[in-house]
Amino acid sequence: MIPSRNNQKIMLRKGQLECPFAQDKGQQLKKWEGYRDWRNRPALKGRHGGMLAASFVLVVEVLENLAFLANASNLVLYLSKFMHFLPSSSANMVTNFMGTAFLLALLGGFLSDAYISTYCIYFISATTEFIGLLILTLQAQIPSLKPPVCTSVNRNIPCEEVDGGRSVMLFAGLYLVALGVGGIKGSLPPHGAEQFDEHTPPGRKQRSTFFNYYVFCLSCGALIAVTFVVWIEDNKGWHWGFGIATAAILISIPVFLLGSACYRIKIPSGSPITTMFKVLVAAIYNAWVLRNSGNAIENMSTTLSCTTEAGEDEQHCRGNAEIQSATEDLKFLNRALMSTSTPPWLKCTTKQVEEVKTVLKILPIFMSTIMLNCCLAQLSTFSVQQAATMNTQVGGLRVPPASLPVFPVLFIMILAPVYNHVIVPIFRKLTNTEMGITHLQRIGTGLILSIVAMAVAALVEMKRKRVAIQSGLMNSTEPLPITFLWVALQYVFLGSADLFCLAGMMDFFFTEAPFSMRSLATSLSWASLAMGYYLSSVLVAIINDITRNFSRTPWLDGSNLNHYHLERFYWLMCILSGLNFLHYYLWARHYRYASSTPDDQKEIQLH
Repeated sequence: MIPSRNNQKIMLRKGQLECPFAQDKGQQLKKWEGYRDWRNRPALKGRHGGMLAASFVLVVEVLENLAFLANASNLVLYLSKFMHFLPSSSANMVTNFMGTAFLLALLGGFLSDAYISTYCIYFISATTEFIGLLILTLQAQIPSLKPPVCTSVNRNIPCEEVDGGRSVMLFAGLYLVALGVGGIKGSLPPHGAEQFDEHTPPGRKQRSTFFNYYVFCLSCGALIAVTFVVWIEDNKGWHWGFGIATAAILISIPVFLLGSACYRIKIPSGSPITTMFKVLVAAIYNAWVLRNSGNAIENMSTTLSCTTEAGEDEQHCRGNAEIQSATEDLKFLNRALMSTSTPPWLKCTTKQVEEVKTVLKILPIFMSTIMLNCCLAQLSTFSVQQAATMNTQVGGLRVPPASLPVFPVLFIMILAPVYNHVIVPIFRKLTNTEMGITHLQRIGTGLILSIVAMAVAALVEMKRKRVAIQSGLMNSTEPLPITFLWVALQYVFLGSADLFCLAGMMDFFFTEAPFSMRSLATSLSWASLAMGYYLSSVLVAIINDITRNFSRTPWLDGSNLNHYHLERFYWLMCILSGLNFLHYYLWARHYRYASSTPDDQKEIQLH
């Protein structure tokens, strides 16, 4: 049944924008300023954008995260058992690989804002990831491209590692995947968020819903990856696992292109990094000029005033007057607006200065989330290796250790809809605000849950080692008589922390960032993950160096995980996470939201 014109108007009023196929040919539609369609024509209201367009992004994310996590979740075992690297070396390789992939999201975000649209970046990045996965699939399939099979039954005897051209092939494939994943992570979330009208309450609410369901779709892909694909890898061979991942990313490309007619695509507006450096250099230059001036007070007065005498440059007058509307935050940057002695190429507008202030104010929040992601890094490294030493039988089914993330994934898939459709509406009524729960409150909740998770992880590891000692299996490859479900406890807490923090970060950075920097700012969510993985590798190295000098063996070194002092490492992470939360709280409680909100919306600070 074809909807009537009145029904179409009602749908548009609710923000449910449609593709061109649902529009009357004679209907005149307004343009979305700053956006184009996939054919580089003006994007039209009522035709481009909306939840339908964003739904293609969500489906693509399921496939993309399936391709990524199908290997990342089990990669530590592939490197240790099949490529014969030491457990600590394998853990560091995984964290470096994951960290690089997420850090490259900054490159994807930067290119999306500056030169190439999010639409094009996704296509290029997905193709790159496909090539990397194809290389890994071939290596896993061909025996001559892998090291000899290890037959040792003693955990203390290392096997021959992959080397030479075979290791080059391994790392070339891995880091092509990392490059592709980085580009996708940097372009796909902002591409989806850009489909909503931020100038209306329904549009802002739908955008918040999109980020919640983006994390939900991440979990859907992860669920398939850590169950079906991991089982395939463990029982049928790694070449099948890599092959499934390769097929998934290949299928995601035509699925993404199917939504082309519905997308509104933000027009790249030049390098946002250039604007930031320009404002910072102008502020430093003007401060230096005033300091070295013979009459600094007179100079300042002249610079901040604006007269209307004949012959004075009108643009300079407008530029000097702009400082009157500049905010008092980070007042030093206001010096960039003083144009009396500033070279023409350093002249800045109030808008540019305020945008740079906004970016600088969100950086402490970004830095505070790195420690949480350092804790999350343990889910794909030491936690998997712990489970590999334990009894993984559940009834008559043997569960692969790399399938442990199924617990937080399932929890996220349940919690995300409950949060969006139950918790948020309740808090909207209680607080009488549009958001109900602020972005900073969501992030803070995630940080608290990460502290609890590390304490639980330390207690579980103490129990696991106690069982290993009592059963006399410290040096054996036999599974310990303790179920791996104990390790699942830390996964549940860290999974909950991930839901609160990741969705909160992406929504916060996208909403608060200037229009010209939104893809880059959203990529900070992934950069935080990257730095968390790198921090994990650095902590392991530092702890081993320090403990090697004070004891006979380092805490986290050797081929036998049972001789590690992993529980001490987890307690240290718990303490560092607690200190990090205090750091976050000091910044968050004073933060003032820069995004525009309705006049009747009250600001809620984290108290």
